[in-house]
Amino acid sequence: MTIGVEEEFLVVDPVTRRTAPFADSVLKQVGRLPRGARVHPEMLTSQVEFATGVCDSLGDLREQLVAGRRELAAAAGREGLGLVSSGTAVLAGLDVPMTSGARFERIAGMYAGVLEDYEVSGCHVHVGIEDRDTAVAVINHLSYWLPTLLAVSANSPFDNGRDTGYASWRMVQQSRLPGGGLTPWFGSAAEHDHAVDQLVDLGVLVDHAMTFWLARPSPRYPTVEVRVADAAATVDEAVQQAALTEALVKYALDQLDAGHEAKPIPDQWAAAAVWSAARYGMDGPGIDLRTGQCVPAKVLLAELTALTGTDVHVRPRMTGDPVTVVDALLEEL
Repeated sequence: MTIGVEEEFLVVDPVTRRTAPFADSVLKQVGRLPRGARVHPEMLTSQVEFATGVCDSLGDLREQLVAGRRELAAAAGREGLGLVSSGTAVLAGLDVPMTSGARFERIAGMYAGVLEDYEVSGCHVHVGIEDRDTAVAVINHLSYWLPTLLAVSANSPFDNGRDTGYASWRMVQQSRLPGGGLTPWFGSAAEHDHAVDQLVDLGVLVDHAMTFWLARPSPRYPTVEVRVADAAATVDEAVQQAALTEALVKYALDQLDAGHEAKPIPDQWAAAAVWSAARYGMDGPGIDLRTGQCVPAKVLLAELTALTGTDVHVRPRMTGDPVTVVDALLEEL
C-alpha cells in the first residue's frame, strides 16, 4: 500500500511574527527535493505546499517529510523569512493578497469575503487505492473516525492573536464554505461523481477538483485523500496522522472483504461530531458516530488505537502569548 502527504505551511516575518506575502520568493529559492516530491503555491501568497512523492513505507515517508521541511525552511531563511506549521495564522499579516492565476481568481470571485482571512493549513494524507468504487466504500467506513483524526491533530486555537477557545479554528473557518464536513454516504464512484457534478452545476464549486469534504477519492491520483487534519507542527505528528489514516484504510478494506458495508451517518450527527472535535480536540466530549452517543474524546481515541494497533501521542493545546507561540512553532519545524 502506497502513501503520501501534502503539507501546507505559512510564511512568516521572524521579526513581527506575522504572516508575510512572499511565498513566491520562497518557492524560487527551493533547491533539491526528495524523489517525486513537489512544492506549490497555495490560495494566499503567505502559504506554500510541500507534497511528498509516492512512498512505500512510513519510514520512506518520514525521510521525505524531513528533507522537504529542511529544504523549505532553508529556502525561507535565504529570503530572511521563516515557516510555521499551524492550522491557522497565530498572527495574521496586514496585507496578504490572493495568489495570482486564473483558477485562484475564479475561486476568489466565487467565495468573496470568506477567503479574505483564509490562512488555513492542513496535513493531507493520500493512501493508494486503484479502484474508485472501493475508494468510495472505504471513505464510508472512514467517516466514523474522521472527527477523532481531527481532534488528535487539532493545532489551530489562534485567530490573529486571539485565543478562540477552539482546538481547531481552521475547521470553523472551513465550515463557512459550501459542501464541507464529512463526506456523504455514496454507494459507488458514479454516485459520488454525480453529486460533485451537481454542486458544480449549482454554482457552489468552481470545478470538479474543488470539493471541501474531509475525505474523497482524489480527482488526480489513484488514492483516498483524507484532508481532515490541521497542519502538523512536527514531522512526528505528520507521520502519526499518516500512520493512523493508513491503518484505518486497511481496517476498512478488511471490513469490506468480510462483507461489512458502512451505514450512512445522519447529517446532524456528522455535523455535531466535526464541531465537537473542532471545539474541544482531545480535551472534552466527542460523538460516537456508530451510536450517536456523546462520549469522552479520549475514549474514542482509545478505541481507534485498539482498532488500528497504532500508538498515538496527543499534543498539548497551544496556549500563551502569540509571539511566544510563533517562536515555538518556528523552532519545531
